[in-house]
Amino acid sequence: MTTSDVPRLGERSAVAHGWRTATLVDAWHETATARTLVLDVPTWPGLRAGQHVDLRLTAADGYTATRAYSASAPTDPAHPTHVQVTVQRVAGGEVSPYLVDDFPVGAGIEVRGPVGGWFVWEPGAAGGAPVLLLAGGSGVTPLVAMVRARRAAGDRTPFRVLYSVRMPTDAMFLDDLTGARLDGVESDVWFTRAAPPDAPRAVGRIGLRDVAQHGWPADLAPVCYVCGPTAFVEAMTRLLLVLGHEARAIRAERFGPSTD
Repeated sequence: MTTSDVPRLGERSAVAHGWRTATLVDAWHETATARTLVLDVPTWPGLRAGQHVDLRLTAADGYTATRAYSASAPTDPAHPTHVQVTVQRVAGGEVSPYLVDDFPVGAGIEVRGPVGGWFVWEPGAAGGAPVLLLAGGSGVTPLVAMVRARRAAGDRTPFRVLYSVRMPTDAMFLDDLTGARLDGVESDVWFTRAAPPDAPRAVGRIGLRDVAQHGWPADLAPVCYVCGPTAFVEAMTRLLLVLGHEARAIRAERFGPSTD
């Protein structure tokens, strides 16, 4: 799943092996409520951009809690046992507040994965067909992993990113999406509740006209990845179908409301 710390609704195929003990070796905040964790996992098999992992915490009394989080970066050949995930704090949750606010470097946690074989992108996939990434909120996490995988490989597949987020303080990974090293990645970041003064678009949700103007036309047969809350994913999928995109070319990951 993505970064919002709720049970995954999609497929759970391609799970590699069982639980491993990992150590937190680095961490930083992406926003006030989102934190990236770098976990060192011995004998880690590596993962592809778009896959996720399960994290499990065990209390002193034996109680366990498991949550799924998307990797925010593909496997780094320089650190093949490192797994990078980004966690969004869920108000009232039992796992994400600890991981975002209290989980210390050097502490251990159990990891299972990688999970998922459909919602992935690899350099050279689909014969270089253009890629459209539609992200809602923390659903940007597995999609930025695809952007990073493309960049790391020097791949030239045309990418377009449409990222919908509530307000500037909630936006993550903007350096990857709007920075100087995009190498053919075209990104639009739109705000639904409050926008910065220099925003090129008024506050509002992504609509049909936005996808038609800023996405790839259906006749180019792009592969479309959609990730975010359930309502966002369903709305974006409908828009893509209305615009003539083939259902088989739309890959979606969604998450629903939860108290963690």
